[in-house]
Amino acid sequence: MTTRTDGAFRIADSIPVGGGAPLFLIAGPCVIESRDHVLRLAAAIREITDRVGIPTVFKASYDKANRTSVTSFRGPGIDEGLAILAAARDATGLPILSDVHSPAEAATAGEVLDVLQIPAFLCRQTDLVVAAAETGKPINVKKGQFLSADETKPIVEKARSAGAAGLMLTERGTTFGYGDLVVDFRNLPRMRAHGVPVVFDGTHSVQRPGGLGDRSGGDRESIPHLVRAAVAVGCDGLFLETHDDPPSAKSDAATQWPLDRLESLLRDAASIASRA
Repeated sequence: MTTRTDGAFRIADSIPVGGGAPLFLIAGPCVIESRDHVLRLAAAIREITDRVGIPTVFKASYDKANRTSVTSFRGPGIDEGLAILAAARDATGLPILSDVHSPAEAATAGEVLDVLQIPAFLCRQTDLVVAAAETGKPINVKKGQFLSADETKPIVEKARSAGAAGLMLTERGTTFGYGDLVVDFRNLPRMRAHGVPVVFDGTHSVQRPGGLGDRSGGDRESIPHLVRAAVAVGCDGLFLETHDDPPSAKSDAATQWPLDRLESLLRDAASIASRA
């Protein structure tokens, strides 16, 4: 896999990212709840995105390491989780993405995942960014809620210094007072100016961190408005957590997008992208 001077690259040699490539999607449940659930959602997402015609990466976290409460569900862990994600890729042909939290974890996950994701709260961790880059797999770095677009440039430099094979930055909202986030859409072109593709996270951007006491809340119905705005402003990809029964989801129940409404949202986004 090679990268271009404009930051364009391919995921799993099949999905072009950046450089004027069509809009792509990263989608799946927040956390791996079970093998059966992941396989069902991956198959359903594949069917939906094939109909819409949008290239897709399947995502699910094997460990949600930053849950609000110590008693919150975190997922099956790295070994079982990677096996489940690999099974989803085998069954659907979709590339797979998950979060990594330490350099050692990055090395292990890099043997299985097609894309490694650096969580927002860990985006400044030099050793983690470098270790992820050294796997030779593309990296998706979530912009910390506490960072400006300009402050993501050193992250790009860290990853490139370690030979990152492909790098993208994801906007996921900025802390606004206590317990809320706001999206500054100027961040999309400003981060792209660092020479990397940019992704908009439509689901985490509507979170209210810790807003429900022992877990995060959010404003699910605002997701379509922000997604349409981001595509109109200009982004290379969308990130959407989706679930077949959001109220019963074991993580981020307030902000996962209903699976039965995913196709309509993607068609809106694809229509805007075609005119942008």
